[in-house]
Amino acid sequence: MELYQFDEDYVKRLKAGDARVEQHFVSYFGELLRIKLHSRFLPHNLVEDISQETFVRVLAALKRDNALRNAESLGAFVNSVCNNILLEHYRGSGRERSIEDAQEPEDTKIDLNRALVSEEAQRLVREILSQISDRDQMILRALFIEEKSKDQICRQLSVDRDYLRVLLHRAKAQFRERLGAKFTAKLE
Repeated sequence: MELYQFDEDYVKRLKAGDARVEQHFVSYFGELLRIKLHSRFLPHNLVEDISQETFVRVLAALKRDNALRNAESLGAFVNSVCNNILLEHYRGSGRERSIEDAQEPEDTKIDLNRALVSEEAQRLVREILSQISDRDQMILRALFIEEKSKDQICRQLSVDRDYLRVLLHRAKAQFRERLGAKFTAKLE
């Protein structure tokens, strides 16, 4: 998946209902939303429902004046709408459970889709980590996989917290760049 820079013209055409732009919008963000939602181990049908609801709400919000003040923040806006829908789902599913449901033992069957998505995500992360510099790899592994504190990582690298923030930003940028390249290659 190629990273796309959104501009005022794109958002204006999206607001106007340009079919090609809407198709690009759904295609571009559809894959990103599926990755995000699958990482939360949601069933496939719920992933699709939340993705569709996100598109509906974003397009409706864009048609209202001043829903998006800056075209470059379209991605962040889509992400925040998706987060709100997820929160509604979590709150709603907690509210709708009856006392009888809560007392029933949970289904212990293995969710094959969840296991496959998790395995695929782990493989993808390992593959991308192997493509970045050793230092960036070490920082990301230490922080996100080994769950070391930033102070521990600072001591390990002999750097202060401010410089670690810079290093972490660079490491994340390298990871995101490789992830984007991976999706671009898949789509071609």
